[in-house]
Amino acid sequence: MAERLGVGLVGDGELRELLGLALRRNPKRAHLLVSNVLGKHVPQRPSVVYGAGVELGRRVRALLGEDGVRRAVVVGYAETATGLGHSVADGLGGAPYLHSTRRPVPGVARAGGFEEAHSHATSHLLLPEDPDLLAADGPGSALVLVDDEFSTGNTVLNTIRALHERYPRDHYVIVALVDMRSPADRGRLTEFAAEIGARVDLVARNTGTVTLPDGVLEKGQALVAQQEAAGDAPQDGPPHP
Repeated sequence: MAERLGVGLVGDGELRELLGLALRRNPKRAHLLVSNVLGKHVPQRPSVVYGAGVELGRRVRALLGEDGVRRAVVVGYAETATGLGHSVADGLGGAPYLHSTRRPVPGVARAGGFEEAHSHATSHLLLPEDPDLLAADGPGSALVLVDDEFSTGNTVLNTIRALHERYPRDHYVIVALVDMRSPADRGRLTEFAAEIGARVDLVARNTGTVTLPDGVLEKGQALVAQQEAAGDAPQDGPPHP
């Protein structure tokens, strides 16, 4: 990706240990950020995978305090952050956990949903067994949203907007292994929090940015076509949960 398309990762040494780049067969993005500690696409020791999430969960626990932890709910994003969300919930101290899905379940009512515009499968559903799981438990009760990486913030903003209309609350915490937003995207989150009148915190292990040259999407599509012709097409992720 760096040599053929000119895509770059800007950050410190740990960021480069946490992340790699892959070619993506997707008409909306040419690149995929691949985590080296998530345990989804790159083999990693279970202790490293679990420990990364638990560490983030402990940071959220310190942010919320004991009373906030008792009333928090954790939501992980399918498919990549389902396991990460579990370990964040464990680090938080056993908070209720739900991950999104792209598959409706007969007999289970939909409690909410949102769009992940850049994905190969955009629609997410939230299907808790308890229909009141996502309702706020009084002032200060936080909804903790867990994803592997925070690139533009669009998916998280879509999630909060959709849930805030149905289950309004005054505190949201976004958790990610890496925060790769641009300065403009960081400003959008601040403006959004003011718009809905809620506190929105971000907890990330590391920060950086992705540099994309002009024409990268077209160059990426051409490279995908070249690999497909050679019988070596990139894959865009595992089956949807």
